[in-house]
Amino acid sequence: LQNSSMMKKTLKCIRWSLSEMARWALGWALDLRAALSVRQDDGPDRERLTYFRNLPEALTSLLVLLTTANNPDVMIPAYSKNRAYAIFFIAFTLIGSLFLMNLLTAIIYNQFRGYLMKSLQTSLLRRRLGTRAAYKVLSSLTPQGVGVKPQDVLQVLQKVQLDSDHKEAIMEVPASWGPDPGTFLSVYVCPQHPPRPEYQSPFLRSAQFLFGHRYFDYLGNLMALGNLVTICVFLVLDADIRPEDRDDFVLGILNCVFILYYLLEMLLKVFALGLLGYLASPSNVFDGLLTIVLLVLEISTLAAYHFPHPGWKPEMLGLLSLWDMTRLANMLIVFRFLRIIPSMKLMAVVASTILDLIKNMRAFGGILLVVYYVFAIIGISLFRGVVVLPANSSLAPDNGSAPCGSYEQLEYWANNFDDFAAALVTLWNVMVVNNWQVFLDAFQRFVGPWSKIYFVLWWLVSSVVWVNLFLALILENFLHKWDRRGHLEPLAGDSGASSQMTMELLFRDVLEEPTEEELMEKLSHHPHLQLCR
Repeated sequence: LQNSSMMKKTLKCIRWSLSEMARWALGWALDLRAALSVRQDDGPDRERLTYFRNLPEALTSLLVLLTTANNPDVMIPAYSKNRAYAIFFIAFTLIGSLFLMNLLTAIIYNQFRGYLMKSLQTSLLRRRLGTRAAYKVLSSLTPQGVGVKPQDVLQVLQKVQLDSDHKEAIMEVPASWGPDPGTFLSVYVCPQHPPRPEYQSPFLRSAQFLFGHRYFDYLGNLMALGNLVTICVFLVLDADIRPEDRDDFVLGILNCVFILYYLLEMLLKVFALGLLGYLASPSNVFDGLLTIVLLVLEISTLAAYHFPHPGWKPEMLGLLSLWDMTRLANMLIVFRFLRIIPSMKLMAVVASTILDLIKNMRAFGGILLVVYYVFAIIGISLFRGVVVLPANSSLAPDNGSAPCGSYEQLEYWANNFDDFAAALVTLWNVMVVNNWQVFLDAFQRFVGPWSKIYFVLWWLVSSVVWVNLFLALILENFLHKWDRRGHLEPLAGDSGASSQMTMELLFRDVLEEPTEEELMEKLSHHPHLQLCR
């Protein structure tokens, strides 16, 4: 944890949320106590003995009901006797599960948003302040403006492992570099895409403009949609026909036509954007790879089974049959249809949110791994060997006599703490909270009632705290990205925004750059920096 500043920030965020979570827990306890009072007033009726035999059993049943894992099982015994009893369970679920649990999500999100954004903004200010202080110290010590010679910097850049486009852009900067930080930072504002090729012919320039326009991408999306629709239509028409009896003549011809269009589209984009410009876009790389694979697959199909003709259903030749090749081509075409995601605003925001979460989940994933490791080791120490698989491997007679929904009847024998891998899987199954009451009941019988403390603590840490923190992360990232989508054009020309893109933080796009006045004020009052005034 000490090796990651982001993980420490996340832990501090959780610590700041504990006070609000304690208030939530008090409200939840009052709701639970009120529910127990209602159940105790029912008298010694038999319908409550199944899930409300005593106080610990009642607490466990209501806790599991809070996660809706045993709904409607816990309600059925009482509901079967009197339908009015359903009011109690519905009210408890509404108050506890829908109101209090969602209130906890809102509390964690509010704390997460406030503290984490403030912490990241402070970190950005410290970095900018350190850079500005370094230049101020140099300026105060050497007012005549000495520094590193430009040719020395260019010589060092020759040996630096840097992207070729960025290195070329930096080396083309004139030699008249000033000592101020603005000039230094402007050197690293490099173009995001390689320049397009320049053609002398007016006809070629017109063709370059036409095939490099976004409307040409829209035409490609329309063709991909048409290809997908044709595949779906033929799959529906051939649903009741066996694969060996299908006539793939029309679909084979259409696939050939679409693949030729994809190849032509790729070549025209390379002509308009240049090879480096085409490869600079991840969407183009994705399209190009799938187009090449589709072309190789189509050539292999034609080489093995010749050109499509009516009644085209030859026997299997080589590694794949014609039907397998057709299915593989259809799947690749479906994947290629994902190219429309950047063209749709909402889908683009969702996709970018998912990608950012994957790239920036190290801190949250690291905390979860640490918690998993700690609870797995504790679980192995407490419960290793308590689950004993019966000697009879068939287990069929035993399952018939076991209560329905029990650990034995569901054959949950593999969910144990006999080794580290099994402990991790068991903890995962409990975190999902589907049928986690089975684990509570089984380990209570195998070990004792105190085992419930372990599983309830794990549920609180994993399903309540961590999952809600993860939801807060998703909400914060998505909302900020959605807000930025409406301001992309004003931000496009902002040189300060490009420097934020280099930050390896989840919220790098939404942090505000400190102003010049703010930095100078901080430097003037810094206790360890005395500048010449």
